[in-house]
Amino acid sequence: MTLTERLNQYEKLMRLDKPIGILLLLWPTLWGIWFAASGHPDFMVLWIFVLGTVLMRSAGCVINDYADRDFDAHVARTRERPLAAGRISGKEALLLASGLALVAFLLILPLNKLVLLLSIPAVLLAASYPYTKRFFAVPQAYLGIAFGFGIPMAYAAIQGHVPLEAWLLLLANVFWSVAYDTEYAMVDRDDDVKIGIKTSALTFGRFDVTAIMLCYAASLTLLAYVGWRLGRGGWFYGGLGVAAGLAAYHYTLIRGRDRALCFKAFLHNNWLGGAVFVGLVLDYALR
Repeated sequence: MTLTERLNQYEKLMRLDKPIGILLLLWPTLWGIWFAASGHPDFMVLWIFVLGTVLMRSAGCVINDYADRDFDAHVARTRERPLAAGRISGKEALLLASGLALVAFLLILPLNKLVLLLSIPAVLLAASYPYTKRFFAVPQAYLGIAFGFGIPMAYAAIQGHVPLEAWLLLLANVFWSVAYDTEYAMVDRDDDVKIGIKTSALTFGRFDVTAIMLCYAASLTLLAYVGWRLGRGGWFYGGLGVAAGLAAYHYTLIRGRDRALCFKAFLHNNWLGGAVFVGLVLDYALR
């Protein structure tokens, strides 16, 4: 394998060719940054968290594929992933994940001690998530904590402490993650039964669509409550209204449980997270 071919395999292993995961991790981090900085974040802090998000998401993907390398080989959608197909070794994957995590850690060194302390559970959450699918009935909730941990870290970086609003935003992200990742899990339901891993789609069973919509509602309600606590106005709630409309559209996609449409709904969550962020930015900028 040439160097170019190997780098291409690393790119696929880190999912850089599929940026949806980075965006779903980035939106809640940006919510936390904008709330914590009252709409005027320091450019250096913003840059550190954006780049750190890309690095940690990439590392998480590598660890996920390492943990699932034996399972992925039996799932049609994942059997051609570099590790499952044997094009990258397990040792290479672990070295790559370690390198990415190390660079992410070096990025936050200029920040305060609390951020450095919070980085420890952040890394542990990212590294352990793939293994929760073996025993936890709703691993998507664990994913939501891992994906949203940039929120308390952002507050720590900007305010020097982590107030209640940060944890409420993290909880909102947990509900949102359960919603969109259950849509994702509905695509692989039959394969997941066959290989014996646990997902929220299997746990919720015939109530999967109802559970997804309730999670959307809980997430948006928590976001609205945080906005109310922090005195946000019409632009922010307008963004939440757009997000609610998008969630309703997702219902029309997933109610028939068609695999292709469930996957489309999952991908479409990028716009939901973006709508919340745009509303937040406009609310701080125009009020």
